[in-house]
Amino acid sequence: MKILIIKTSSLGDVVHALPVIDYLDRVAPGCEIDWVVEEQFLPILEHNPRLSRLHVMRSKKWRRNKLGAETCREIRQIRTMLRERRYDLVFDLQGNLKSGLACWFTGSRTRIGFSTDVLQEKINALFTTRRIPFRDTDLNVTDRYLRVVSAMFDRDYVGMTLAGNIYSAPEDEAAAERYLATVPGRPLFLLQVGTTWSSKLWYPEGWIELTQRIAGRYPGAAILINWGSPDEKALAERIVRKVGNAVQLLPWLSIRELIPVIRRVDLVVGGDTGPVYLAAAVGTPTLSYYRATSAATYAPQGPHHRSVQAGMECAGCYRTSCDRDSECRTSISVDALFNAVVSLLD
Repeated sequence: MKILIIKTSSLGDVVHALPVIDYLDRVAPGCEIDWVVEEQFLPILEHNPRLSRLHVMRSKKWRRNKLGAETCREIRQIRTMLRERRYDLVFDLQGNLKSGLACWFTGSRTRIGFSTDVLQEKINALFTTRRIPFRDTDLNVTDRYLRVVSAMFDRDYVGMTLAGNIYSAPEDEAAAERYLATVPGRPLFLLQVGTTWSSKLWYPEGWIELTQRIAGRYPGAAILINWGSPDEKALAERIVRKVGNAVQLLPWLSIRELIPVIRRVDLVVGGDTGPVYLAAAVGTPTLSYYRATSAATYAPQGPHHRSVQAGMECAGCYRTSCDRDSECRTSISVDALFNAVVSLLD
C-alpha cells in the first residue's frame, strides 16, 4: 500500500503531524509512506527511515515568480511525480488551496481531508473525496490529524502511545556536541523568546525576571537563548545585560542545526512556537505558554511537559493583534512559569 501525507507547513504543525507515521506503521505494516512538505521544513522529515519519498514544494519562490518558466517546470515535475506514485490513500492534513492542488495532482481515487466546517480555505473541499469531522474528544491538534488518518482503518488512535520522532544527520549531531562542549554549566536551559504573532509573545520584563530567578535557583546552570530575527536578538541581548554570564545567545541556527542542540538541553521554555514542539518531539522537556492560541489544542502532552494559559477570559481568541495585548501578556505571571520550571527540573 502506498500512502501520501500532505502537510506542508508550518514548523510546529509539521511536527504535530509526525505521530501519523507511527500510527500508519502499526495499522498498515509494510506500507510505503510519502510526504509533501515545504522546502524550509524539510529537515524535520529528511532523515526519517519510515518515509519512502519526500515531495518538496517551494511556494515562496513560486509566488515571487508566478508565471516564470522555472516555476511552471517545477510544478509540472511535482505533478508528474505525485501521479506516477499511484497512491492508494492520500491524506490532506493542511486544508488549503495549495494542499488541495497537490491532492488533486495525485489522481488518487481516495483523497481524505478535513470536514468543510474546519477548513482553512473552503475551496480545499473540491479536491478531496472524503471529509472527516472531528469528534469532541479530538482536542489536541495531533489528535485531529490522527482522527483524519485513523478514519480509514479499523483501529482508533485513542489509547495508543505514538511517537513523533525527528532524526538528524550524524554530522549535525556531532556539530551540536562540539558546540555544547564549549558551554560551561549544567543544567542547560534554552529560552525561545520569539514567535510569529505579536499576540503570542510574552513581555520583556517577564523574560528578564524569569531568567534571573532560574539563574538564582540553579547557580551552575547555563541559559541559552535562541533567536531568529533582529527584534528577538535585541531582546536576548537585553536579557544577557540584565542577568549576566549565566546567559548567552546561541548563534543563528537553521532548523537542521537547531534540532540536535535542542535534543541535548534539559528544558526548553517558550510560547506557541516551532522550537517548543521540536523539543517535545526529540524527548526534551518543555514549558510553554499560550495567549491567542489554546494550550488544550497545541501544548505538548505528557509528564515531562507543562503549559500555562493566559489568564484572560478571551484567551485562545486566535487574533494576531489586540487592543488588550499588554494586559494579556502580563496575565501570564512569572510565578506560574517559574514554578513550572522548578516542578520539571526538581
